[in-house]
Order: sequence, then structure tokens, then C-alpha cells
Amino acid sequence: MPLKQYFIGVLHRLQKGPGYTYKELLVWYCDNTNTHGPKRIIREGPKKRVFWFFLVLLSVSLLILHWGTVVQGYFSYGVTPSLSVGFKAMAFPAVTVCNASPFKYSKVRHLLKELDALTEAALERILQSKHGDAISAPPLSSSETVSQRLDLKLWNQIPLVLMDESDPDHPIIIDLFETDQSGSGTRPNSSSPALSNVTSEAKKHKVAVKLCSHKDTPQCIYRNFTSAAQAVTEWYVLQSTSILSKVPLQERIRMGYQPEDMILACLYGAEPCSYRNFTQIYHPDHGNCYIFNWGMDEEALISSKPRAKFGLQLILDIGQQDYIPYLTSTAGARLMLHKQKSFPFLKDQGIYAMSGTETSISVLVDELVQLGYPYNCTTDGSDVPVKNLYNKYNTSYSIQACLRSCFQAQMFENCGCGHYLFPLPEGVNYCNSEDDPDWAYCYSSLRSSIGHRQSCIDSCKDTCNNTQFKTTISVAGWPSEASEDWIFHILSYERNLSTNVTLDSNGIVKLNIYFEEYNYRTTSESAATTLFLLVRELEGLFSFWMGGSVLCLIEFGEIIIDFLWVTIINIISWCKGLKQKRALAQYPDTPPTVSELSQAHVNFGFQHEKSHFNPNNETYPNEEIPPEPGTPPPHYDSLRIQPLDFTESDSDGGGQINTECNLSPLSNCPNEEPGLPGLCDSL
Repeated sequence: MPLKQYFIGVLHRLQKGPGYTYKELLVWYCDNTNTHGPKRIIREGPKKRVFWFFLVLLSVSLLILHWGTVVQGYFSYGVTPSLSVGFKAMAFPAVTVCNASPFKYSKVRHLLKELDALTEAALERILQSKHGDAISAPPLSSSETVSQRLDLKLWNQIPLVLMDESDPDHPIIIDLFETDQSGSGTRPNSSSPALSNVTSEAKKHKVAVKLCSHKDTPQCIYRNFTSAAQAVTEWYVLQSTSILSKVPLQERIRMGYQPEDMILACLYGAEPCSYRNFTQIYHPDHGNCYIFNWGMDEEALISSKPRAKFGLQLILDIGQQDYIPYLTSTAGARLMLHKQKSFPFLKDQGIYAMSGTETSISVLVDELVQLGYPYNCTTDGSDVPVKNLYNKYNTSYSIQACLRSCFQAQMFENCGCGHYLFPLPEGVNYCNSEDDPDWAYCYSSLRSSIGHRQSCIDSCKDTCNNTQFKTTISVAGWPSEASEDWIFHILSYERNLSTNVTLDSNGIVKLNIYFEEYNYRTTSESAATTLFLLVRELEGLFSFWMGGSVLCLIEFGEIIIDFLWVTIINIISWCKGLKQKRALAQYPDTPPTVSELSQAHVNFGFQHEKSHFNPNNETYPNEEIPPEPGTPPPHYDSLRIQPLDFTESDSDGGGQINTECNLSPLSNCPNEEPGLPGLCDSL
């Protein structure tokens, strides 16, 4: 019962509110708060009140400004890096080795036969221009010979052209085979003045790749290079990509370098190993690649000690005599050190090891530990809006995988096909010039687009935990002239059981990979502004500008609640008044009294007539409602009180006083009004 009374009292208190007006609340706050300044506004004279009012207003404005700066800095999620150095036994990195050439030329020659013939003919025409010979339309017989000898279908899809930019406003563009001059709009010949200018200043020629789109509005772009070697290599890569993209994956793996032919010797610490200890993957840039200590099917190997003899030692045969001449101009092995279960992106992070040398690579480990959400990094890529196409390798997330997956998605969205160098989404085919004649133009435009590149950078995030291997490389010739004879004999016999020497220094690479020391560096991040630091800084600014504390903020919060409370009560009162006004508006005349409303249930004289009809069939003017009849008289006739007849006698004489009440009309008391009960009895 006391608990019920307590809650009823609380309810009444809530309904009543603080019991102040806005002005009273404000004066009470200024007079009782511990914050400096508001008291002076109500206690000083008129002039000082104005001065202190503006002074307090200025302090509050600066406080809010500084608070906004601090809060903005907190939500910018800044970090503070810290560096620590440790010493421990570490897992040996995963080592990926590839050949610089993705395929053996002897196995892809039949696919690149027409392309190689076109390349040789194009080089001849380019050398003519470099020597200053006139590039004119060949004789008819010669032209027929070229057409019969070469299949110009590939050439017409992506041709090479010569550009003379002596006049930048009107460059002369000449197709190497068709000799079509697009700059002047005429076909050049040996006597043409424009052609004479070309031949006299042949050194100004630039070789360019012509890429055209044949969609709604045909247009072309020219990718020119300062060197013809660069132009021919880029053109050959585009053409070979179109050809090889139609070859099945298993066939491409067969055409690459096999592990038993490439990995001649392997030693990890004191334990021998072979190509069977490597995991094979297909890399679009380098063909068959082999990964040691990838950690997919077994635990990562732990390095027992630093220094070279406790690391990984490899002898590789790159077989550069079987390189594709126009596709691969670099001889050597491509290798990369990376974390276990991560995909190797050799084109960006790999290093070359030159043939005929012994390359020693010492390793130091740097670990980067970044803060997760809401900071700009991700642990597994699940919060990145880009689908990781490298998940089919069961590898961990990396920003390189995200950027390439994003580019491939844009490639499919803009070009309708996928690029050969990246994994394919489901239901998408690789681009080729037969099915997608505009793919090279689309790919080149997309690759040079800053907007598309920036959108991928904005979508992808770096990993929160990243391990980087800092390498120091030293190179020496191997084998020496004194020892190469017996070394090559032994290696040749071990590979194919032949007494003939099948190896030479042009194809042999020796690698030594080891930890320089077990020291490692860890760079970790911490939040520049934590929630505790934010509250402390906000409190310090409040104390500096207003001379207050946390309790002053609570006081301010209390007055705000009171203001809201009074406002809500005023709104409720206004709504009730509005409701009463609407209720009064229902009656056209003066509202009925309580007695009228109560008597209306039993006395039909209070009821309004429902129609304008009267007994005499008369109508009232202007359709007015006739006046309502008044209250009928009561049912009894009247109440008359007769004068009292009484006789007094002296009390001393023992007389009596006789009083006689004569209520003659009340003899009819059976007809008394129900509202006057017991009147006759009382009288």
C-alpha cells in the first residue's frame, strides 16, 4: 500500500512539473549554478549585465568550437604508430619461383606462327623508316606477295602505325602494311611532299599501337612509345593475349616449364628436398610457378638458425634457349618471398635472379599490426564491397587481390569480357579479338582511367596484420670457369641420365635464401584519441572556458530537462484547451446547465424538436427553430403556511404555552412532491 501511494505521488509530481515558468527556471539556474559567469548576469547592474552576457556568450561559442574540433578529430580515427623490436625463432617464408618466360616456344610455336610472321615483317618496315628509306606503297607484285605470305586478319584487328609529329596539329599516321596516311587524308607516294618530309626527318618517327572501337561512334586512340622495341613488345603482348586466352588451362600448363625440368637441386638447412616439396600454381604472367613452404597442406617450416647454410638452397634451369623471342626479353628466374597461404603477385613484388649467377638473399622480417574497424583496414576482406576472385586458390585476403578483382569486375562491366591476366568471375569469358573486337581499346582506356583506378583504391582496404620481408641481395658468378665442367656434367646426368652436357651457364640459376638474423620489428598502431582521452579533453576545455566541472554539466542537463518538462506540460494544457473549445463549438447557444442535462432524461420539455413542424401547420420564417418550452410547474398546487395560533401562560403560575400548527392545505399530503420527502411528518 505505501508503494502504491508513492507511485501515485510520483505520477502527480510528473503531471505538475517543476512548477516554474521559463524565466523563473533560467533565473534559478543562473543564481545557483557553479559555472562562472551566469551569476554576474542577474546580480550586477544593467551595464555589467550586458557586458557579462556577451562575455559568457563568447566563452560558450569558443567552447563549442573547440569541442567540435576535438570530436571531429576523434571521429577521424587517427592513429599513433609505435615500433618494437623482438627476437624469436620464426617461420620460414613461402618462396615462389617462376621462369621469366611463361611458355616454351617449342610448344606454342604453332599458335604464334602467324603472329611471329607479322612481327618480322613489321620490324622490317620499321627498320626501313629508321634508316631513312621511303615508306611508300610497294609494287603490285610485292603487295600480292605480302598478302599471300601473311594473314593480315590479326594485323587489321590491332595494327602498328608510324607517327610523324613534326606538325603536332596535323600528325602524319602511316600504317606499316597498308601505308594509309590518315593525317593528310591522302595515300602517300614517293613523290608526295608530305612523304619527302617524312623520309627527310625519319628520326622523328614514333611507332604506335592503334586501338579502335567500332561501336556506335567509331573512334581510335594511338599509344605511342619513344622506342620501337617497347611498342613491338606491347603490341605482341596484346596479340598473344588474345590468342592464348582461347587455350584451355590444362593445355597452357602443359606448354609451360615442368617442375622436374626446372628444379634441379633443393636443400633446406641440412634436409634434402626436391620438386615434390613444391606446390604448383599457374600464374598468367609467368606460367607454371612453384611455391615452397606455402602452408596449405602442411605446417609452416620453422627456421632453426639464421645464416645461409640454414636456409633454402636451389639450383634452377630456366632453359632460356626455348624462350619466346618477341614475348620475353628478360632471361632469369622470377621469385618472391611472402606469407603462408597468400597469393604471390610477382609482377609487383617479385625480384629477378640472373642466369649464370649465385644470388644470395638475406631476409629481415617487418610486421605491421593495424587497428581494425572503424579504422581503414580489414582482417579478412569480409567488409570490402569487392568480391575476391582469388578465393579459388584458398588464399588469404590482400589489397593486391582486391585491386585486381576490382579491375576485372570493371573490365567485365565496361568491356563485356575478362582480361587474361586475372581470374574470371562466374559466367564470364576471357577477351579475344574474334569474339570481342573492341576489347583492346576498352582495356587500354580502362587502364589509363584515373577515375576507375581511384574507385578501386577507395573500395579496397589494406590488411590489418601484414608481414613484409626486407631483402638484401648479393650476386656472384656461378659456376666458376674452373668448376663449370664437372658441375654441368653432374647436373645433366642427374636430370636425364645423360653423359652429354645439356646445361650451360646461360640457363643455370643458383639461389640462397636465409634469415639474416632472428631480430624482427613490429610496427603497431594505437588510437590517437580514445574515448577516455576525448572525455578528458572535453572536460579540460569546459573547465578552461567556463570554470566548471562535470557536476556543472549535470546541472546544465537538469535545467534542460526542466525546460523540456515545462514545455511538454504546456503543450498538453494547450491541447486540452483546444479540445474544450471544440466541445463548446458543438452548441450554437449558451451551453446547458448540469440540471438541464440531468432533467432532459426524464422531462421531455428539455428535448429539442426534431423538425420545424408545428400543430397548426405553420412554418417559421427563415426556417428558424421554434423556441423551446420552459420547465413545467410542479405537480402540487401550492405551499401555504398559516399563522401560528398559540396561547402563553405565566410560567410562575404554572400555566402552559400551547402552540397549534394549522396547515390546512397540507391535508392533501398524499400528493406531496417526491422531491420533498417527509415534509408533512416534519411539520
